[in-house]
Amino acid sequence: MSAMRALVVYESMFGNTKMIAEEVARGLAAHMVVEIQEVGTAAPDLPGDVALLVVGGPTHVFGMTRASTRQSAAQQADGALVSPGNGIREWLSALRVATPVAAAAFDTRVRAAYLPGSAAKAAHKALRRHGLRAVGRPMSFYVTGTKGPLEESEERRAHEWGESLAAAMAIA
Repeated sequence: MSAMRALVVYESMFGNTKMIAEEVARGLAAHMVVEIQEVGTAAPDLPGDVALLVVGGPTHVFGMTRASTRQSAAQQADGALVSPGNGIREWLSALRVATPVAAAAFDTRVRAAYLPGSAAKAAHKALRRHGLRAVGRPMSFYVTGTKGPLEESEERRAHEWGESLAAAMAIA
């Protein structure tokens, strides 16, 4: 029997979401084979051997990014964006899944009580619409400001979340 395989697809503007995706992948890798892809390089056809799909992106204007919010991020960036093309929203709308698999979603966002909405919750709903089975609730990781950096201990938390997803897959 071959090892279970996970695919982590992320969208990142300033690199914070990429760092979280890498830590989630490291947490998963202790228990399963993991591939990580920036959303612009991820094919819309989910490979048939993927048992767990993890999707993450930044929260922009209460949800997943749009072309206009990515343009705004590009204007704020000191250099090129990590994900300069389409984002998780567009990738999920084009996603084709041959067999039902497990899925989880995360986002990065500024911690603020007055900011409703979450890219993770929106991605979670999109994954469910594709018939994917949720493993855990959508997870948010926090940045100190629009461009970051990540709050202290968020990378460790992402690693632990990846481990918990792998553990949930082992029981499923």
